[in-house]
Amino acid sequence: MWHPRRGRWGGSWAVPSADGVTTPDGRSGEHIRVAGTVQGVGFRPFVARLAADLGLSGSVRNDGAGVRIALAGPQAARDAFVTALRERPPPLARIEGVSRAPGPVAAAGFTIEASAPGAACTEVPPDAAVCADCAREVLDPADRRFGYPFASCTACGPRYTVLAALPFDRARTAMAAFPLCGACAAEYADPADRRCHAQTLACAACGPRLTALEMDEARALLRAGGVLAVKGLGGFQLCADATNEPAVARLRAWKRRPRRPFALMAHDIGIITRHAAVGPAARGALQSVERPIVLLPAVGEPLAPSVAPGQRRLGFMLPTTPLHLLLTEGLDRPIVATSANRSGAPIALTPDGLEADGVLDHDRPILRRADDAVVQLVGGAVQVLRRARGYAPGPLPLPPGLPRRAVLALGGHLKATVAWSRCGQVVLSPHIGDLDHPDTVAAWTETVEGLGALLGQDPEAAAVDLHPAYRSSAWGRRWAADHGRPVVEVQHHHAHIAACMAEAGVPAGQRVLGLALDGLGYGADGTLWGGELLLCTYGRAERVGGLPAVPLLGGDRAALEPWRNLYAHLRAAFSWDELGRWAVAEGLQARPVALLDPMMAGGPHAPPASSAGRLFDAVAAAVGLFPERVSYEGEAAIALEGLAEEGDLRAAPVWPVSLEVRDGRLVFGWRGLWAALLDALEDGATPAEVAAAFHRTLADALVRAATRLCRANDLRAVALSGGCWQNRTLHTLVADALQERGLIVHHHRAVPPNDGGLALGQAVVAAARLGAP
Repeated sequence: MWHPRRGRWGGSWAVPSADGVTTPDGRSGEHIRVAGTVQGVGFRPFVARLAADLGLSGSVRNDGAGVRIALAGPQAARDAFVTALRERPPPLARIEGVSRAPGPVAAAGFTIEASAPGAACTEVPPDAAVCADCAREVLDPADRRFGYPFASCTACGPRYTVLAALPFDRARTAMAAFPLCGACAAEYADPADRRCHAQTLACAACGPRLTALEMDEARALLRAGGVLAVKGLGGFQLCADATNEPAVARLRAWKRRPRRPFALMAHDIGIITRHAAVGPAARGALQSVERPIVLLPAVGEPLAPSVAPGQRRLGFMLPTTPLHLLLTEGLDRPIVATSANRSGAPIALTPDGLEADGVLDHDRPILRRADDAVVQLVGGAVQVLRRARGYAPGPLPLPPGLPRRAVLALGGHLKATVAWSRCGQVVLSPHIGDLDHPDTVAAWTETVEGLGALLGQDPEAAAVDLHPAYRSSAWGRRWAADHGRPVVEVQHHHAHIAACMAEAGVPAGQRVLGLALDGLGYGADGTLWGGELLLCTYGRAERVGGLPAVPLLGGDRAALEPWRNLYAHLRAAFSWDELGRWAVAEGLQARPVALLDPMMAGGPHAPPASSAGRLFDAVAAAVGLFPERVSYEGEAAIALEGLAEEGDLRAAPVWPVSLEVRDGRLVFGWRGLWAALLDALEDGATPAEVAAAFHRTLADALVRAATRLCRANDLRAVALSGGCWQNRTLHTLVADALQERGLIVHHHRAVPPNDGGLALGQAVVAAARLGAP
């Protein structure tokens, strides 16, 4: 089974036995080392219970490398013990390795020892959503934790966001300020209790408390149409009744977020199904321990228009903590639950400056930021679009055969993350945001320094994007200079494909054809790329094909004004005389032609770019979607995909796209596509029909080019990466067609295909280039 949180394939493995040495009581003994996510997940109590069940003696403790177990008893019982470690660990545990060696064991019984300090190779556990047992307790009037917003156990609760240092013990978390009461201390010490050694254990007598509104006051505020600030796990959220248009519109105005959709939360799945389609896979994602925002088709009862203007999907999540569960109890409708930040800024850690009618605050500190994760379903499986709370900073394994080098990878500029390669793994930070806002840059720097310190890292090198203006790359170069370390520069689209390869476990040295489609990335030749076919290994990428370069009229303005891309594409394909046969010419000539036509030759204000994202924008403008301006990059492309889903993809025509060899590369020619598209509009085709035909045509061209290049280079595998592969329609059309041609298709599941995955790709490329230590 594929585990999005873990980023790897699960399965059983064989662990060799250790014959052991004889202990003073005549029984054989051994020392067992367990690596993986085994701290803060109830692993030591699980070990103690398992040992007791099998009649074994010894001890267990956390240390800087994971968990160390001393075990004495009959060989058969010890073998059964190790098998159970792998096959039946606690729900949040993830075992990466088990090693066994003979050794003396002094203990007569079995004890849980205090943790040894240090980080070494210890994994940082992600936060875990409230489990069914804790949810049942806080809603049960007969339970001592009834109505308590901070209940947790070894199977759920805050982890990363409250962690000050490793190993994961209460004294090293934000819970250190809350000594256990007698009842909680008894639960903590009882190996049979599910809260045994639960580091975030608390109750109303000893744990964190609400410090502003009470829960019933917060619910009343939402019912009355107010905006409520809520302190979540990794930052504040702003909440409002999702059926109350004035409340949602007011929230949207404060965030300065004209149309980007808001996230929604509902008390239970029954409420969600009144507004969205929830299939079995979506239900599993909603109820998973990661508890992400899941993008679902909007159906049924409408919500306030300002919730998701013009969207065909809604982003829903279930309550992530007991606090959210209690807040939504009795609310028979969804609430908006969006990050508390103005557009471009990071999620807020305090309520200062938030425009809200009340605050649901508490006294447990947030030590590390973590936004809500976002996923979608592609082909019935989860694809992570924003890897954050619940998933990060869970590690991803290094691909087989790749050198184990300690690398700090600084990521990109948009959807920024950072990564560290260590101990045969890559630790990818939670999503931070776009590095345009100074506060986001500060949050990014805090993550680089803070998570790096938590991991105890001393990187051998910094890996950065080639782009000369990226703040992340400039920081990495400064860090490397200050520490006397080398810098490994990684081309943007190579990093995309390498991330996809690493997630798929492609062995070192194996070649794949990468289809990297996104908005923009700085190319190896100093021009702007965005639609590339790359022959890749981890260490090297060769540009063997791709989209033609078209000027970005107005530079960065082209990303927000789709008409500029339509103008550029049509003028690149046709003369004014040729364009005169279509009605679109009249609209184009209403633009400042005298200024724009000279820019078609390129220059600082119209750099040429082989951008797939801008092609989508051009087609969206052609069918009348956001012809003037979008409120965020990608808005037009998302709307175009939505239109294509309305059309009949199977009946849609495939328009002509030429494949021409230019300067040794296979380059697409758009003239035939544009002529057919404009003819279709003239003949009365609907926008949905045109959008469907465009998706089929682009998919067909990509598949033809990929098949041709794979055959020419004796390749069997294709990797799909870059932000455009978030388009489920394009993804499905291309992946299915390539597989029908006998090719292996690697695509993203646990790591975003967008720039949120760049740091992973940079880390593995740097490891390959640095070579064996």
